[in-house]
Formats: sequence, structure tokens, C-alpha cells
Amino acid sequence: MKNIAFASLFVASASAFPWVVDQPGVDSSLLGAGRKIRRQQAGGNQAGGAATCPFNANHQGAAPYNSKYPYNGAQNGAPGKGVGGYQVPAPGDAAHQYVAPGPNDIRGPCPGLNAAANHNFLSHDGITTFNELVDAQQNLYNVGYDLATLLAALGLTLTDGDLVTEKLSIGCDATTRTSFSPVLTGSEPGLDGHNKFEADSSLTRNDYFLADGDNYSFNGTLFGMMQDTCQGNFNRENLSKYRLQRYDQSVAENPNFFFGPLTLLLYGAASFLYTLMPNGNHNYAPDLETISSFFGAEQQSDGTWKFNGGERIPDNWVNRVSPYTNNDVTTEILAMYLENPVLFGGNTADGSFDTLNFGAIKDGKISASIDGADTACLLYQLVTGQVPSYLNGVITPTVDALDFIASKVAPSFKNLGCPLALT
Repeated sequence: MKNIAFASLFVASASAFPWVVDQPGVDSSLLGAGRKIRRQQAGGNQAGGAATCPFNANHQGAAPYNSKYPYNGAQNGAPGKGVGGYQVPAPGDAAHQYVAPGPNDIRGPCPGLNAAANHNFLSHDGITTFNELVDAQQNLYNVGYDLATLLAALGLTLTDGDLVTEKLSIGCDATTRTSFSPVLTGSEPGLDGHNKFEADSSLTRNDYFLADGDNYSFNGTLFGMMQDTCQGNFNRENLSKYRLQRYDQSVAENPNFFFGPLTLLLYGAASFLYTLMPNGNHNYAPDLETISSFFGAEQQSDGTWKFNGGERIPDNWVNRVSPYTNNDVTTEILAMYLENPVLFGGNTADGSFDTLNFGAIKDGKISASIDGADTACLLYQLVTGQVPSYLNGVITPTVDALDFIASKVAPSFKNLGCPLALT
């Protein structure tokens, strides 16, 4: 991990599938001058596009932290106390009670963020900020400050949020509300952006090319598959089996399937089901009652599952006691992956599967010999690697944009020995 290099591969498949060109691990320079362009999410009337993205004229920020209630004390993007084990929402805290999303509110592919918005830990309309994300993760879920800043930064850089305004959409393309200058930045598609935060083989969301671009809506069939595999125990072992099932399903059914380095985030997100969502009043068991509430999943009389209209924090829910840190999540990513390792790469036009190399990923796989620090450095590269292409190459990235990463994210990675490219 001391010297991270891009491998030269995926040339034929990148020509067949232009969206592959900008994926990490793909050397676009082999495709000829002018071919390496930053892919923007399709807009217009397509699913997740700007024309179909809800607009709530009554934008209000997240309900502010109130010291009256025993949350983590995180405010304005600063570190909180790092102490959990308290009830959320706190008894008497009317500001953070559940409010169902309205037709003009944006929700996206991440149940945890949707629940945070439904409880006003994030702006209820779904247009949030870096500071809101950092605060909400700490106060609601007791995510460690280092991981909270990394995930918030990944949101801004990977999903085409805006590094100047520090705003992003937790769902569809709300560029007019997130960008400091839409003419310069182009579209900022938010968390719905394909192969960014949400990628193929998601736990409960469709593959982008199998659902006409809808990779963000809850799929009850997939939730049912996950429950069938986990049998009410959404622990690491069972979710690793289910991740393998979803991978195999996507390889078989999605001719445009791409499983790149960013899909490590899918393993991290899956770990949230047994590390962040369990209820202290249920002995922190990742049980069906708890997980279905966070996913907004409701079982029907015929046994199928459907979306009930809103993800919510379970009643009498007590969050984790110790903060969930960068080291914790990278340990879980590695452990879950290595229980059922799969190839990184993608389907090609001729029906074969090409593997890729990227940092700790060699010949399409993560070696069992790497450690959590190597994986953490890989995540750091993924977040910083997007910054040079910011603003679509129309203008040089602003000093403010570069300083954003250097000041908010890099400090957490210095002690790991990660190469810090931005200064």
C-alpha cells in the first residue's frame, strides 16, 4: 500500500461500456487522448435525474443539538464525546421524533441516512451538509469522529456533492441546490449516482442497469432474500453469505455488472446492520425487528416484503456503547469479504469477466495477508482520488477544495502510514 498504482486493464470492456472508463482500477489512458472524461450521472427525466428530483421549497437544517439530552455532543462538524449507550431519540426530545418523508423530500439508497433525515438528525428535505453528516453519525449512531469525517467526505467526493458549499443530496440529482455553480461543476447526482456510494449487488437495491436507473428504491424481494439467508440474525457470517449471493446474481443477470474498489463500501455498509443498528434493549442483537424498522420493511400476509413509507429508529432504541471507528469498519470489511471472497472486475461485451488490480486488490482479489491499515489506506485513496477531477476539469480545483480533504480527512490517516497525496 506504500506505492499504490493503477493497473492497465479493462480496455476492451471500457470501449464496450463507456461508463467503465472512470472507474477506479481502469487505466483510461490506454483508450487514447480525450477519452478519459469524468462520467456524470444521466440527468433529464431518467430515474434519479434532476428533472424528477423532488424539490422542497421549505428547506430547514437538521434539528440542532440540545445539551438537555444525552447525545454525543457533536456540533458543527467537531468531535463529540465518543460515548454511547443512550436512547435515541431521547425521551422528551420532540425535535428528533419520527416524521414521515413528504412527496417533496429526497430519500436515497442508504437506510441509515434516510432514517436520520426522517428523525431530523439530517435536514428533513434530504439536502444535507458535511457538518450535519458528521454530527448525525456521532449523535445518532455513535460513529467515531474519524469514520464520520471519512464517510461524510466520501459522500461529497464520490457522489458528486459540492466541496465548496459542502452540500450534497442523500438521493437524487439536486445540483441547483448543492452546487456553487452548476455551469462549472456539471451535475452532482447525489447518493443515487451509479457505482459510487451505491453500487451493483446492493443488499436491497436494484443494479442500475437492471432497473432503468433506479438503484435507490427499496426492493422487497431482495429484502426477503436477505432475511431468508440471515433467518433473523443479520450478523457478519450471514451477511457475508448474502453478499456472495447478490454478487453471483449480478454476475449472472447484469451484463453491465462492475465490481470495483468502491464496492468495498458495500461491505462496510453491510457491517452497519450488526454494528450500528442493533438495539441495546435487545442485547444488541441484529434481529429482524430492529433491521426491518431501519429499512422501512414490512412483511405482508403472503410473506413478501414491501416498503412502508419511511425508515425509522425503532422504539426504545439504545445505540452502541463504544464509537465505531475507521479501524473497526476496515476490520469488518476485510473479515466479511474474506469469509466469501469474490473477484473485483466486471462483465465484458463478449460475456467474459475481467479482473482488475488496485492497491491492495491483486489479480481481482484482496489478499488474506493484508491488514486493516492497508484497507483504511485504500479507502483514503478512494476519497482523495476524486478531488483532482472535481469541477469536471473545467477549472483547476480550488485551493479550498484541496484543503477540505487535507484538513478534514488526512489527519486520521497519518498514523497509518498512508501516502497523503494532498497537502
